[in-house]
Amino acid sequence: MTKELKIYEQGTEEYSKTGIFFGNFIMLLWIAAGTTACWYLSPIAAWIYFAFAIIMVGIILRKIVCTNCYYYDKWCCLGWGKLSALLFKKGKIEDFSKSLGIKIAPIIYGLLTLIPLVLIIISVFREFTVIKIVVLVFLLLVSVYSGAISRKKTCAMCKMRLICPGCAVKKMDGNPK
Repeated sequence: MTKELKIYEQGTEEYSKTGIFFGNFIMLLWIAAGTTACWYLSPIAAWIYFAFAIIMVGIILRKIVCTNCYYYDKWCCLGWGKLSALLFKKGKIEDFSKSLGIKIAPIIYGLLTLIPLVLIIISVFREFTVIKIVVLVFLLLVSVYSGAISRKKTCAMCKMRLICPGCAVKKMDGNPK
């Protein structure tokens, strides 16, 4: 017996362009702060981090997550459904919750914070500067905002919230996500 997919009907059909712009701006700040944090320990590490972030966030995750999403070719919270449609053919929404992308996305986003945090902390111990502490605090703030505050807000309005194992809000039926 196949389990029927249930879209959150009250979810937004398309997110606002202002919200999409702001979300992408925050994502770019996150990557820039992470790259800067890595740079303090090693410029090579910074370039590797930057390339990893752009390729994973901009291409790989768009292929293995967004192609199976309801928002494929639509304005999702970050507009990536539109980006995905420009780059890849549509997948199956039935494959969304069990896709490789859903399993590795938290790891990728975790690494985007963890790697620069570790590298800048090592750098601070090697040579303390106030600017390193500012970058460290900024990276933490952007990471917390992106990973928790913004995620809860956008998940609350998402049509995929009943299907998505990574949903940051409780489902409407009262069960935990």
